[in-house]
Amino acid sequence: MTANSVLGKVQLILEAFGPDDEHLSLTELARRSGVAKASVHRLAQELLSWGVLERRGSDYWLGIRLFEIGQRVPRQRILREAARPYMEDLYQATNETIHLAVPDGREVLYLEKVSGHSQVTKPSRVAGRMPMHCTATGKVLLAFGPRALVDEVIASPLERLTPHTVNAPGLLLNELARARANGYAVEYEQTRVGFVSVAIPLTGATGLTTGALSITAPLFRADVAKYAGLLAMVGRRITKTVSALAVR
Repeated sequence: MTANSVLGKVQLILEAFGPDDEHLSLTELARRSGVAKASVHRLAQELLSWGVLERRGSDYWLGIRLFEIGQRVPRQRILREAARPYMEDLYQATNETIHLAVPDGREVLYLEKVSGHSQVTKPSRVAGRMPMHCTATGKVLLAFGPRALVDEVIASPLERLTPHTVNAPGLLLNELARARANGYAVEYEQTRVGFVSVAIPLTGATGLTTGALSITAPLFRADVAKYAGLLAMVGRRITKTVSALAVR
């Protein structure tokens, strides 16, 4: 698929919406996508009729149809269904933010999040993305995932989000080795100053790593050993549930 094809242009238009963009004008859609304004207008009319876009006044919003289609993705749906009750249990046990993530390229994609009103709101959000190299979920997916993914990540620039972000390939490899030895990954202030995250890998029916589950807490009250133990216990239960749901 090329950017000059109809589908390529549709992809550019939809991807023009960033994580914090609720709505965009026609002019902004054209500017961000690089697609001619006339083409954006024509394609937007079709996307409106499909429910992929919605229009309120002069601005365009992503449509509910995208959410409906996303809920049908089997792997993500099964993992979310299996993990959600245990995520709520973890939240009750820790009163901290719980994340469920899957790999997507060199990033983690957040499928689910459980938190209270005063919990961590950034940088994570459902359907949001973060770099693998600096998140606990990403580190554990790298540690227990295919070596080819690790090679791809360390071959690319490792963006520094905070002064504590590991951006040297050798240091990252050391962290991954430690995660494999411990069975979990820890990230101290690498995505947000003042916060720590602990994550474990989640495996599917085939035994391959399919996702990651984490607890994020303020550094001053975080209990890494406790979180690692709770995550390990819950992770085994999620794996059993995923296997049961996969054979339905």
